[in-house]
Amino acid sequence: MSTAPRRKAIIESFVTQTNPFDNPLSDADAKAFRRRLLAWYHKHRRDLPWRAMNGRSVNPYHVLISEAMLQQTQVATVIPYFHRFTEAFPTVDALAEADEQRVLTLWQGLGYYRRARNLHAAAKTIVGDFDGEVPMSVDDLLKLPGVGPYTAGAIASIAHGTRAAVVDGNVERVFARLMLITDPINAPATKKRLWSLAEELVPKSSPGDYNQALMELGATVCTPKVPKCFVCPVREHCRGVQETNPETLPIKLAKKKPKDVTHIVIAAERNGKYLFEQRPAVGLWSNMWQLPTWEEPPKNFSQQALCEWFENRFGMLLGKLHLTSDFKHQTTHRTIQFTVFEASVRSGRMKRNTGKWHGLKQLEHLPVSNPQARTISLLNATSS
Repeated sequence: MSTAPRRKAIIESFVTQTNPFDNPLSDADAKAFRRRLLAWYHKHRRDLPWRAMNGRSVNPYHVLISEAMLQQTQVATVIPYFHRFTEAFPTVDALAEADEQRVLTLWQGLGYYRRARNLHAAAKTIVGDFDGEVPMSVDDLLKLPGVGPYTAGAIASIAHGTRAAVVDGNVERVFARLMLITDPINAPATKKRLWSLAEELVPKSSPGDYNQALMELGATVCTPKVPKCFVCPVREHCRGVQETNPETLPIKLAKKKPKDVTHIVIAAERNGKYLFEQRPAVGLWSNMWQLPTWEEPPKNFSQQALCEWFENRFGMLLGKLHLTSDFKHQTTHRTIQFTVFEASVRSGRMKRNTGKWHGLKQLEHLPVSNPQARTISLLNATSS
């Protein structure tokens, strides 16, 4: 599919053509809204390391990294990761040439590791197809792995000043309150309306600042709980604060309840080192490392069954199992109960290409998921 039809197909999934959203703001009100919003932003915006502030110029590569990291993650959490990442990979070429395990290790703790893999793949595409320059157009940005309409619009507008709309969770909340949208915000029809509204309102001049201002307003003023309406720069345009309690908006459809699953972790020790295995190349925490983990074992499994599972998988016999800890870890679609046993390897030779031995304090270059890192921390605490 050529670029233009591809972009049209993507945007049409967000913007309705048969029932366009009627913008409640008149042209004069829209101009006033943008003017007040931008004036507030230029005065109150946060000094973030990827922004063009205090003598810094926009670095499109930094914008690309920040947008990948900020997906489903708060700014305060992202900042130290951004600094470490850009120090390790100062250019898009450096990131493209990096080993995936190194990329995942530096990403460790941010979660949603597919973002890291997509960012790594995007860097390779930028070097291979765009001469090492982050694309300027939404069409070209949509060709990058992991880049959808929101991310493409954010990068195009912020990094290059391209007129493009953005709709993220903050923008959805601002618009729902501003326009008194009482339809479920996560319903497909409502999302189409929001994208239509966003494309109408984004200005030709300074679209990057405008988009950042909208997101900044949602993050710092028009917050999910206890919004600071008394200091909102666009309060007089907001139907939510005038006609209802804005905290009741947006309305969302109930999400499907996460699935309850169990992971049994075996901390198998031999001569002061512990056995680690690499996860499959696809699926949850793909290609990352973990202590041997039996996922979704039969209900009411026995310790004997656990030892037999370990022997079949790794070819070694375990000594007595000791329950070390148990905790829950929440992902988007799963509530995972982790139960951790510790045991010494009694005999046997490890099957070829099934795992590696590592000391628990020598894992700096081994990417592990957050629950595995928690398990390792617990083991270190009990052994010290």
